[in-house]
Parts: sequence; C-alpha cells; structure tokens
Amino acid sequence: MTTAPLDDKSRSRGRPREFDKDAALDKAVCVFSERGYNAASISELTEAMELTAGSVYKAFKDKRGIFLAAFDRYRVVRRGLLDERLDGVETGRDKIREILRFYVASSHGDIGRRGCLVVGSANELAIFDDEAAKRVAAAFAANEELLLDLIRLGQSDGSIAKTLDAVAAARTLLCLTNGMRVLGKTGRSEEDMTAVADAAMRLLD
Repeated sequence: MTTAPLDDKSRSRGRPREFDKDAALDKAVCVFSERGYNAASISELTEAMELTAGSVYKAFKDKRGIFLAAFDRYRVVRRGLLDERLDGVETGRDKIREILRFYVASSHGDIGRRGCLVVGSANELAIFDDEAAKRVAAAFAANEELLLDLIRLGQSDGSIAKTLDAVAAARTLLCLTNGMRVLGKTGRSEEDMTAVADAAMRLLD
C-alpha cells in the first residue's frame, strides 16, 4: 500500500514558523526605545514583531532575551548607517562634523522622540542588570574610541590643532552626542540640534 505525499501544509504542521529575526528585532527596538524596558510588555513586543508569543519565547526565551538581542541589533544597524556616512569623507575634522550631523538627524522629529536605546538603557537597566551594563559600557567605549581616533586623524592631517587634548575632547563629544539624544525626546527642532552641533565643532578649534 502506498501513501500519498504530504502536501506543504501537512509537512509544516508542528514546525515553528520561519521569520526574519533582524526585521523582528528592528521592530522590538522601536518598542523598547519608545516605551523603555520596564514599560514594554510582552504583548506589545509580540504585536510589534508580528510574531506569536510561542515563537518569541522559543527564539529569545523571555523579555530580557528580546531586549539584549534588540540592543545588539540596534548597535549594528546604527554603526552601519554611520559608517556609510563617513565613507569618502577625508579629514578627521570633516568626519567628526558628519558624526554630529548624524546625531542631529536622530535628535529631532519622530526619530528624536523615539530616543536612543543605548542612552535609555544606561538610565533604566545598567544599575541592576550586569549584562545590560556591560553592553552599555561597551557601546559608550566604542563611540568614545571612534571619536578619539577621528580627532587624532584630524591632528595628523592638519584639520584639528595638535594642541587639543584629544582624550578630553573625545569624552566631551561623547557626552554631548548622548545629551542630544536625550533632548531629542523632548521635541527639539532640527535647527536647535544643528546649533548644538555647530557649537561642538568650535571645541575643535
């Protein structure tokens, strides 16, 4: 006796539905950025990610697992976008100007009100969650290192004064760019944030 081949529907019965993990995490980033970790509920996350609760728990285990994966995804995406903007920019000074413009674009309008997942996590989670604290510290350290490298590049190519304290300037710019993301949640205008970026550039004189 022969049996008929299983159709696609029968073959897939009982198997977890395939989904685009990166796309789902991008949607989770929006929820965590807007709501914060504590206020974001599993139901809000599953709805935004367009997944069933079972799929979410199977892939990420719990809300904290979703958050940590979303945090890592956020950093990868943001750094990729920034690298695209810096590509082809020649001097260290101009690269820093481009970074500040990048933060201007993220610190007003809808994206500004959504906020920064790294900065928000530093305020909400880093005190009592060691793994989140490590991720936040690594993100800040990477951003500071990038700024320092570009300041030193500017000093070597002549676009930034060699007398500038590169370490202090990099740390100042780190504080300033993170502060821009905080202010962005209050509904500041593009003109407001551009003025901040212009003032920051004068720190390199």
